[in-house]
Amino acid sequence: MLRYIILFPLLGAIINWLFGRKIGEKGVSVVACGAIALSFIFALIAALGEGSPFRHEGNQPIFDHLWVWIQVGNFRADFGLALDRLSGIYVLFVTFVGLLIHIFAAGYMHGETGFYRFFAYLNLFMFSMLTLILGDNFLMMFVGWEGVGLCSYLLIGYYVDKDEARVAAKKAFVANRIGDWGVILGVLLLFYTTGSISFFDKTSIGIPGASSLATIAAMGAEPATWGMLFTGGITSIAILLFIGATGKSAQIPLFVWLPDAMAGPTPVSALIHAATMVTAGVYMVVRCNGIFSNAPTAMFIIAVIGGATALFAATIGIAQNDIKKVLAYSTVSQLGYMFLACGMGAYVAAIFHVMTHAFFKALLFLGSGSVIHGMHHEQDMRYMGGLKKYMKITWITMMIGYLAICGIPFFAGFFSKDEILWKTFSSTSVPGGKVFWFMGALTALLTATYMTRMMVMTFGGKERFSEIADHHTTQDAHSEEHHETFKPHESPAVMWIPLAVLAVLSLVGGLVGIPHVLGEKIGVPNYFEQALEPVIEHHKAALAEPHAKLQLLTPSPQPQEGAPAVKIVTTALSGGGEAGNNKNAAHGDSLTELLLMGVSVFIAVIGIIAGWAIFSKDPLKQMPKLLENKWYVDEVYDTAIINPLTTVSRKGLWQWFDIGIIDGIVNGIGQFLSWIGGGLRYMQGGFVRNYAAFILLGALFVVGYFVIQFIPLMVR
Repeated sequence: MLRYIILFPLLGAIINWLFGRKIGEKGVSVVACGAIALSFIFALIAALGEGSPFRHEGNQPIFDHLWVWIQVGNFRADFGLALDRLSGIYVLFVTFVGLLIHIFAAGYMHGETGFYRFFAYLNLFMFSMLTLILGDNFLMMFVGWEGVGLCSYLLIGYYVDKDEARVAAKKAFVANRIGDWGVILGVLLLFYTTGSISFFDKTSIGIPGASSLATIAAMGAEPATWGMLFTGGITSIAILLFIGATGKSAQIPLFVWLPDAMAGPTPVSALIHAATMVTAGVYMVVRCNGIFSNAPTAMFIIAVIGGATALFAATIGIAQNDIKKVLAYSTVSQLGYMFLACGMGAYVAAIFHVMTHAFFKALLFLGSGSVIHGMHHEQDMRYMGGLKKYMKITWITMMIGYLAICGIPFFAGFFSKDEILWKTFSSTSVPGGKVFWFMGALTALLTATYMTRMMVMTFGGKERFSEIADHHTTQDAHSEEHHETFKPHESPAVMWIPLAVLAVLSLVGGLVGIPHVLGEKIGVPNYFEQALEPVIEHHKAALAEPHAKLQLLTPSPQPQEGAPAVKIVTTALSGGGEAGNNKNAAHGDSLTELLLMGVSVFIAVIGIIAGWAIFSKDPLKQMPKLLENKWYVDEVYDTAIINPLTTVSRKGLWQWFDIGIIDGIVNGIGQFLSWIGGGLRYMQGGFVRNYAAFILLGALFVVGYFVIQFIPLMVR
């Protein structure tokens, strides 16, 4: 059954690409949305039906082996699919949220000349994403990994006549290729270490060979020293894979592509850059948790990158004026939260936030699309204001998403964000938990503030529509008159119905993961944690051994020969990762957890109050230029990396090497032969007497040659 989950979107893409012009917008919409609907139905049956991983204890996956793809000696890579509890959760929310976004896009993209092309790309993306999720080995995952990168390029650059879209698509493509370099090297090193690239032990279906992840988990944890980064062991594998995650999931330093990707249509932003593709890096890390949990140095680096990205992106989001750019930097920040959780070993909390984020961020992105549609494609919040009067449904639904992302009880984002903050604070497997908690708490404060700013500038305050004509100074008189008299309008039902469904999910979607400290009081277990616990069960044996614990960077008191001068102090710890964190969360200080939960809510409320107090009085308040210009990161990259590479490529590789040497050699040979030909052509004068003279000279040459050869013989 799994093959049909990925087959339907592929068929939809092919049909729309080949016949989209003939069947029209309605036909294209039916094919595209119907393909995803069928995928969701089959995913629902596979994940929850008889024999599914959720219907029995453990994590025995469902396999769908199509054919043997590569077999060389003992190495074997199948074109096969597998569904366990992790991929089951992913495939359910990806297909369902994807279906809602497809329905929304049918209304949003109405009238576009490339309507069929857009939905062909969108279906192809869904095929790639589902292949990434359901692939039963690293090679299959990488096919989907590259596929979503390609489709992202195509969808971001959908508006082919806009330079902004063209540049953004290229930027996304390059940034993802840098990350993909790390994934390729990581998979190759994993194969070199284990001899396998499989996620699962498939002996149950008659395929011999141990899982590479199980092999790594059985090796035990490596020492927590910086030197382990370069030994070619588990830590090196983990870091290389994480490099790929920073590209796909927009973490420092490869986060710069995602905000620019807002140049694509809004449904693309909702599907690719909020709910699915950008969480692929989190999926890979959690899928490979057996690797990362045995690499404490890599875990520390992931926590640092995740926490720094969350805080850094939040500072930029507070100063953006484009409604989609605000949500883009919010996405980068929330992805940082997820990696912070992964770095702390809280893998379940990370996936929980992936799911709730898919609900409320898809809602907010689609809500912004509804606003843009009602504002005749205006995206600058400085020219909005007072929209709740004209777009009540959009305002109500976006308010639910806004409260969810702020972490207000008992919306979906409250449960997942609080879980990450608590696991970070109580972590004993990675040092600096209190510092990381502070970074997460400060990020939550900024999130509540800039999201309040966005809602106030968009829906509150006075109407600023009359200023749009001044904003569009290049418009003709007719357009200016239109904007002066224009009023925003609510989106059609095909657009607001998906908003309503996502609003319900953003409201109640977090109830499946009620924290233990609250669940024990009301007798409700944490269903989400129970569902995902077996996903990390395969490395609990390794975690039961003394586990390296990162503390602080300190000088080595007696460095051994060849050892680095600085190392991370390690101590023995029985248990770690998610297993240790779950134990701490379940049996630890409940009072502390409740107190931190209250602090988290207090921070969110303070952020909302601060945002309202500051921006309700002055929605157009000038923000610091440093933040408005995104800390000048793009300018730094341009100056330090892109411009030098461009100069070397243009002046050195092109003008000097390509034109000067390569073309010089080729053109020089041609000119030399032309010069010889030019000299020889004078021999063809067209006079018989000249030809007779040449024949005579030739004959004398031949005779002379033989005479010279025979003279020595005659002398002898």
